[in-house]
Amino acid sequence: MSINGKVALVTGASRGIGRAIAIELAREGVLVAINYRTNEDEAKKTLEEIKALGGNGVLLQGDVSSYDECKSMIQDITNILGKIDILVNNAGVSKVGLFMDMDIKEIDSLMSTNLKGVINLTHAALPHMVGKKSGTIINISSIWGNVGASCEVIYSTSKGGINLFTKSLAKEMALSGIRINAIAPGVIDTEMNNFLSNEEKECLKEEIPMGCFGKGKDIADAVVFLCSNKSKYITGQVLTIDGGFI
Repeated sequence: MSINGKVALVTGASRGIGRAIAIELAREGVLVAINYRTNEDEAKKTLEEIKALGGNGVLLQGDVSSYDECKSMIQDITNILGKIDILVNNAGVSKVGLFMDMDIKEIDSLMSTNLKGVINLTHAALPHMVGKKSGTIINISSIWGNVGASCEVIYSTSKGGINLFTKSLAKEMALSGIRINAIAPGVIDTEMNNFLSNEEKECLKEEIPMGCFGKGKDIADAVVFLCSNKSKYITGQVLTIDGGFI
């Protein structure tokens, strides 16, 4: 897929979709920086799986909601690995509940991690891509960023912001050789959905035309495609992967 030898940073790569993305990129010969905020043990498991495939990577602790920490992460990558070719902004948090019942600190946390985190890291990484007139940025959004979700108002808002950030910045950076796209997953079988009971999960599957939840690898395969030359004329797009749900 023409990405062998590239260097990628995947945020929130200690579990779930982020882990799947890091593994699939490594499978294609990418050297992966595995970002995590607090769960170093799980991040190490991601690295172990990558090494079991014959790939390699490094662990990179950092909170994407802090611009200073984002600048430090990018500096560490370029110092240790020499460059950054691919940025996958995957780190995110969710909160289910009525908007009017949310504490302002919860709102700030969601927006700071989900939306500002994407802005922070992208801003820190772009100078290193502009200098060589090449780079790929992929932002992990959500179907709720496309259509909104009751009881996930701020989450939906943060993801909708990611979509417009992606489309706008892609136009700005196209002549610099940098492609920027987003992926909007539907219901993916990860820990984020563990708040649902088994009965609720079965009911939800009935609403999905394909009759099942997606897997992390479904998203990861799309990331690999969007990083490769097979998608060289694709930028500013939000790819929805939801089994026909929306």
